Amino acid sequence: MAEMSASAEHVAAVRRFNRFYTQHLGVLRNGWLDSPFSLTQARVLYEIKTRDRATATEIGRELGLDAGYMSRILRGFEKGGLIRRQASLDDGRQSFLSITAKGRKAFAPLETRTLRQVGAVLDRLSAPQQQCLVQAMGSIEQLIAAPPDTAPDIVLREPRPGDLGWVVARHAEIYADEYGWAENFEGICAQIVADFAAKFDPHRERCWIAEMDGDNVGCVFMVKDAVDGVARLRLLLVDPAARGHGLGTRLTDEAVRFARERGYRKITLWTHQVLTAARLLYERAGFRLKSSEAMRNFGRDVVSEHWDLVL
Repeated sequence: MAEMSASAEHVAAVRRFNRFYTQHLGVLRNGWLDSPFSLTQARVLYEIKTRDRATATEIGRELGLDAGYMSRILRGFEKGGLIRRQASLDDGRQSFLSITAKGRKAFAPLETRTLRQVGAVLDRLSAPQQQCLVQAMGSIEQLIAAPPDTAPDIVLREPRPGDLGWVVARHAEIYADEYGWAENFEGICAQIVADFAAKFDPHRERCWIAEMDGDNVGCVFMVKDAVDGVARLRLLLVDPAARGHGLGTRLTDEAVRFARERGYRKITLWTHQVLTAARLLYERAGFRLKSSEAMRNFGRDVVSEHWDLVL
């Protein structure tokens, strides 16, 4: 079937409608409906208010927001006392968001103004015209919405220039946001990556970068350990935007497969007790906990763990 492309006339018509719609609703103003919130902030707060056990990943994915931008919005809400986070009992890296009494009070005037604005638009129309408008909006929604339950296209590839820097930066950002890790954590990640790049053995070591729709969303490294015949799994990461699609399992399985293929007799790794999702991945892959130690690291009290997998 031949691929169809939009005509210039149709593209111009859609752009014209977008300009009309955004201007009509006041989207381009600094404050949405004369509130202290931008349209995006208002939408995020609305989603938190109306959802049960909302997560930043779910809301960000549905609204098409960059993970970093979403994190900045949530930090601002927390600082203002508008929302709270509650750690999941099943997954220590996941937090559920809820609106506070202060948040509801701040959002209430915006809700009232929204209802008045929409009501004012509809009041200018007759009943048949209102029905026509609602039907037209439903048609637009159905025609341009993404197909339901569409699995994202995630590929694993070798690193390209700039990817190793991304690994360090994204680790630092995610672990600071989700666990409050700071101080020497980013430096440790940078040293691991620097050692890999400087001493890379293409026959015995590998890095995989996971890419989804053109964006980096995960990584894992398999490197030689100081002990002969032992490989070390390092820097496993799944970006919040790609969670829920089995990527952590896929990265772990690929790294283990490589180690077996290259003749290693054992894989070892270093992790922490709070990283419950990663620990579950390791256990499912056959790793077993060998030792643990309580310590102060990354500006936090943590429990360090060492896991091994005999191949």
